[in-house]
Amino acid sequence: MKKKADVLIRGGLIYDGSMSEPYLSDIEISGDRISDIGATERQEAACIIDAREMIVAPGFVDTHAHSDFTIIADPRAESKMYQGITTEINGNCGLSAAPLYGSVIEKRSEDLKELGIRERWKTLKEYFAIVQQRGISINMATLVGHGNIRGAVLGYSDRTATRKNLDAMNVLIKAALEEGAIGLSTGLIYPPGVYANTEELLTLAKNLSDRSSVFTSHMRSEGDEVIESVEELITIGKAGTKVHIAHLKTAGKQNWAKASQIISLLNRCVESGMKITCDRYPYTASSTDLDSILPTWVFEGGDAAEMKRLSDEKLRKRIENEMLMSIEDDTFWDQVIISSVVTEKNRWMEGERIADISRKLRMQPLDIFFKMLVEENLRVGAIFSQMSEENLRKFLSLPFCMIGSDSSARCFDGPTKQGKPHPRGFGTFPRVFGVYVRDEHIIDMAHAIHKTTLLPAMTFGLTGRGHIKKGMYADIVVFDPQKIRDTATYENPFQKPEGIYHVLVNGVPAVFEGEPTGRHAGRILR
Repeated sequence: MKKKADVLIRGGLIYDGSMSEPYLSDIEISGDRISDIGATERQEAACIIDAREMIVAPGFVDTHAHSDFTIIADPRAESKMYQGITTEINGNCGLSAAPLYGSVIEKRSEDLKELGIRERWKTLKEYFAIVQQRGISINMATLVGHGNIRGAVLGYSDRTATRKNLDAMNVLIKAALEEGAIGLSTGLIYPPGVYANTEELLTLAKNLSDRSSVFTSHMRSEGDEVIESVEELITIGKAGTKVHIAHLKTAGKQNWAKASQIISLLNRCVESGMKITCDRYPYTASSTDLDSILPTWVFEGGDAAEMKRLSDEKLRKRIENEMLMSIEDDTFWDQVIISSVVTEKNRWMEGERIADISRKLRMQPLDIFFKMLVEENLRVGAIFSQMSEENLRKFLSLPFCMIGSDSSARCFDGPTKQGKPHPRGFGTFPRVFGVYVRDEHIIDMAHAIHKTTLLPAMTFGLTGRGHIKKGMYADIVVFDPQKIRDTATYENPFQKPEGIYHVLVNGVPAVFEGEPTGRHAGRILR
């Protein structure tokens, strides 16, 4: 007699992730795997999900996440789970949870303190042990951050790596890969990654080729030098490394026309057989640290040195002059929203545009900019609106472009409910399916599901994931294609999406009929 299934999903329209034609069927789940697919008369199961008139798809893979610390602070990861995300790729933009040595410990300690995380670790193995002990509601894999690696060896100084330095970095990268990292990420606009030359990147990327691991990059420039930055990554790809471009964009109106040239470059690479992919979030505003728009020389030496320069009247004048040369006009400050601060006295600024703050305080925008960085000890988050909707559609349409929220997992209460973060952290995946699939027909449903499931699983080596097929892990999302939509806004980001009713992680219902079950069945994927 056939054993009773743990979960039975009945009558859904199955898009299996492979771009095959969708079909109506039932899915049986036993333990953490899909045990059978096909019409069944069986009525019994420990849990029955009615999926009639809904789409059943593999759980979404967030290819660009920053939940390295928030997943420990609050393992519920509600902002991701409600979107149908069952797996995250963390450790992006050169910043990972480990290794933490030398100057990197000091740099990251404020993040841990702010989130109330008492545990401390140095290696990825130690970090994974803490995550496993806490339990998590979704799966996570991680890249190892080049910023961690370089910071551990060279600190935050503007120096060219010597052979000895490179050897030390190689040792740390190999150790992280052995402990379960799935690739190397770089953040080439952030210190200390900004100080690395192409030769350093090529040398370190050699660690990945033998393992088919991924080299991902927040490029050196997404603005005026975006073409050159893409070409640098192509150089790394030509050396035999699998390359993935993080949140592909052209920032600044003067650079919008460059999108077509970038697409031509990437298409030629794909046609030649190079393994090159990218990800993008479905919004025209980016989000990062407010000080990221400072000239790069200001970062040299770490946070204390940066603060000293900002407080030096003579150096500050030089910084102002350099910034004024790169800022097109005064409307720039209308496009910058403060998303987070750490002091109570400036809390009112969260969600406000710098231009509006300057009018309220009767100060120049640049003076507000410096005042905030100094008063907040650099810990200011900001949202920048510098992108084109037309280019967004072009990038989303690329067959090798996946979806990444570029955000950390948060919850609707507790330690991670801070500030007014970018709405992409709550609405990325429902926005793709609601706006760009259903409403605007930029991507068809089969391609959209492939780009959010099997394609990222194959790209990042997530074996057994991203495909509804007998024997695969039962990471599954059930949603109504007519009702799915994002509701998070810049003014009020902490809002649940609509139209996503069931989310299963490793065969366990994490969201049932739109509500969390409180079960933490997520795993670390090495």
